[in-house]
Amino acid sequence: MSLLDKAEKKLRRFALRNVTIYLIAGQVFVFVLSYVRPEKVVDLALIAAEVQRGEVWRLVTFLFMPPLTNPIFAFFAWYLFLLMGTALERQWGAFRYNVFLLIGWGATVAVSFLTPYMPMTNLFILGSVFLAFAHLYPDFQILLLFFIPVKIKYLAWATWLGYLYAIGEGSWADRAAILASVANFVLFFGKDIFLRLIARQRRVGARMKFRKAEDEPRHRCAVCGITPEKDRSAEFRYCGECEPTTCYCLEHIFNHEHVGKKRKKAKV
Repeated sequence: MSLLDKAEKKLRRFALRNVTIYLIAGQVFVFVLSYVRPEKVVDLALIAAEVQRGEVWRLVTFLFMPPLTNPIFAFFAWYLFLLMGTALERQWGAFRYNVFLLIGWGATVAVSFLTPYMPMTNLFILGSVFLAFAHLYPDFQILLLFFIPVKIKYLAWATWLGYLYAIGEGSWADRAAILASVANFVLFFGKDIFLRLIARQRRVGARMKFRKAEDEPRHRCAVCGITPEKDRSAEFRYCGECEPTTCYCLEHIFNHEHVGKKRKKAKV
């Protein structure tokens, strides 16, 4: 039984159900607040330097920062978050989904103290939910720009490529934020992905071995290497005294050194 299984067995009753709905409700509230009292929204962002000065509420309130400022795109983002978060909670159960989000939150908070004066976003945490959903449901289709059907696995690949580009070209703060955001994904799916890669490598190796065996000639003389493809008139016999039974052409079937345990010159 894994550590997560043991924790779930003991702490399952404390899991917060429908956590995605609470997060979206909080983001909608902050979105409305940004139009009514925009100066208050700044006090909700995660800035480690301000946390160290006593504004500890920022450790939680940054989760309620809206993903986008445009109402239409924000609504679409909330719809996807609700769809994907609910699906993950249904797949894993409330406890494991809570743990997944908590790991992303904890990693993001930890990284924020490496760059204490830079505001940290919750977009990468939401992105980890998207990547987890795409990993579990790769063929799920969404309407990109509301009318282009796209399988979500392709968007996930594009996201991973974007992360890799940002890690290579971005600042150290960007790199740390991205690595923190995918920590939960790696912990939940890393072993499964590794085993899949090993299994795929074995399948490829077996397929190549099979193709190589198919390409091998049916008969090949162990002494001169002649095959039916090289000489169509050649005839072949197998020596039962060799271990294992070995193929020879007519010229060498009675004139070869036996292989295996019986290493004596064949006599005619």
